[in-house]
Amino acid sequence: MRSGMRWIAGAVAVGLIAAGCGTADDDSAAGLSDALGTTSDINPKPREEIREGGNLRLATTSFPANWNTLSNDGNEGEIAEIERPMMPRAFNTDAAGELSINHDYFTAVALTSTDPQQVTYTINPKAFWSDGAPITWEDIRSQANALSGRDKRFLIGITNGFEFVEKVERGVDDRQAILTFSHPYAEWRGQFAGNGVLFPKSVTQDPESFNNSLVDAMGPTAGPFQVQSTDRGQGRIVLGRNPNWWGERPKLDTITYSVLDRSAWVAALQNNEIDAVMLNSIDDVKNVRGTEGLVVRRAPGNRWRHITFNGAPGSILADPAVRVAISKAIDRQGIATATQNGLVENPRPLNNHVYLQGQRGYQDNSLPYDPAAAARELDALGWKLNGDVREKDGRKLIIRDVMYNDALWVQIAQIIQQNLAQIGVGLVIDTKPAAGYFTDVIQPGDFDAAQFIFQGDAFPLSSIRQIYYYDPNDLQGNFGRIGSPELNALIERTLRELDPAKAVELANEVDRKVFEEGHSLPLTQSDGSWGVRAEVANFGSPGLSSYDYTKIGFVK
Repeated sequence: MRSGMRWIAGAVAVGLIAAGCGTADDDSAAGLSDALGTTSDINPKPREEIREGGNLRLATTSFPANWNTLSNDGNEGEIAEIERPMMPRAFNTDAAGELSINHDYFTAVALTSTDPQQVTYTINPKAFWSDGAPITWEDIRSQANALSGRDKRFLIGITNGFEFVEKVERGVDDRQAILTFSHPYAEWRGQFAGNGVLFPKSVTQDPESFNNSLVDAMGPTAGPFQVQSTDRGQGRIVLGRNPNWWGERPKLDTITYSVLDRSAWVAALQNNEIDAVMLNSIDDVKNVRGTEGLVVRRAPGNRWRHITFNGAPGSILADPAVRVAISKAIDRQGIATATQNGLVENPRPLNNHVYLQGQRGYQDNSLPYDPAAAARELDALGWKLNGDVREKDGRKLIIRDVMYNDALWVQIAQIIQQNLAQIGVGLVIDTKPAAGYFTDVIQPGDFDAAQFIFQGDAFPLSSIRQIYYYDPNDLQGNFGRIGSPELNALIERTLRELDPAKAVELANEVDRKVFEEGHSLPLTQSDGSWGVRAEVANFGSPGLSSYDYTKIGFVK
C-alpha cells in the first residue's frame, strides 16, 4: 500500500484489484467481497462497443495548487488523478495487483544487476513530449537527481527511492537509462509507476523549475490526452485528445473536471452535470440507486482515512506517551461501524499503516481500544482531571482536530470527540475549505490532529520513508514531525531488503513502531463505492487496476 499520495475529498498522499457487483437494488453490502486484490467494477467493454467521441465529466474539490505532483505542494491525489491520462508510467496494474510493463512508454524495464543493483529502462522510440522533445534518459536522470534529497532547494513531496540511486547513465542510446543504486532498494519497480510519474527534464532540471514552473499551468505532457483548456475562475479543466499520441486512439474526445464542493457531488451526478463520483456514505449509495440511469459500482477501495498527530516541540501532543494514550481511547471499530454499515459486509477498522486489508503482508499491529488504560496512563503522566478536562502545569488537554469541511469527516470527529470526553480530553472540530488545505494548513503544521486520506497502490513500501521517517530538515510527508532514530533505522533496513518475505516482516515491524510512536492512527479503508452513469464503460471502481484511458467512453 503506497501511502504517499494524499487526499482531502470525502470518500476519495499505500497493492491490490477488475468487474464485480454494485447494481443490486438492496441497501446492504451482502455478497460483496471486502478483500483488495480480488475485483474491480468498471463495466468492462471492448473498444468496438464504445461510441466514438464524447465528454466524460468528473469532479474535483479544488484547482491544482501545483501541477508538479512530485513537489510538496502538488503531491495530492486529486491532482494526480487529473494527470494520469497525460503522463508516463512504467507499469500497468491488473485486478490482482500484478504488474506489466507499460509499452506505450517503455519497451523494457528490468533489474539487470544485483551487485550493485542496477535497473535498466529502455524507452519506446515513439514516445515524445507534447512540445516535440523525445523522452530520453536525461529526463530520468534529471528526475532522479531532483528527488534524491541531496539538494534541499528541491521542495520534494517524496524521494521514492531516488535517495538510493547513486547515478543514472546513458545506455546503448538516448532512449535507454541505467540506474545504479548505492545499496539495494526493494521497491524499485514503483519509482515511475503507481503514484510515481515521469516529468520532463524542463520541470526537474533545477529547483526553480521544479518548485514553481507548474504552479499556474501544466507543462509538457506525454499521454493520450493533454490539457485543452483551464479556467481557474470557473473551476474547470478540460483534457482533449493528444493529436500526436502514438498509442491507441482514445475513444473520448474530452475529459472535463469541474471544481465542486464534495457535498454537491451526488446532486450534480443526479442532475446530469457530471458522469461519475466517488460515494461517501450509505445515503449517497441510496440516492444513486434511486436515480434512473445511474448505477453503483463497487470494488474494495485502496484509499484509507486516518488521523495524523502533531508531535512538534511545544505542541499539546509533543509527548509520544500522550499520543499513545489518546490513541487507545479512540473507538476505531465504532467509527468503522458508524460510517460503513451497509456499505461493506463486515465493517472493521484498518489496523496497519503499510498494508491494506486483503493485501499480502497485512496483519493487525494496532494498539488496543482501552479507554480505562488511556485514563490511567494520562494520570501517570501528570494530566489530572480538573472538572471535565485534564490539566497539567496550567495547560488544558484540548486538541484541535482539523479536517476538510465534509459531513463524513465531521461525523468521525464527533465520534472521536465523544470518545475523548470520556477520559477528560477535549477536542475542538476545526473545518477548513479544500483550497489551500495542504499548503496553508497541513504542511505548516497548523493542527493538533488532522484528518485526510492516503491512497494505496501495488508498491507497499514506496512511501514509508516519505511519511514515517523523521528528518527535521526534510519533512516530505511527515507533517506531524514525529519519529525516532530507531524507526528511521528500521525503515532503512526495510527498504534495503530485496527478499520479499523478509521485507514484509520488516515492514510490519515498521508498522508496530509507528503505532508505538503515536505517529498517526489509521481509521477505515474505503468501501470503494462509485456512482456512475450506466452508459459509461471501462470506468468506475477500479480497486488496484490502472485505467486504460484510451478505452474509457460511452457504450453504443
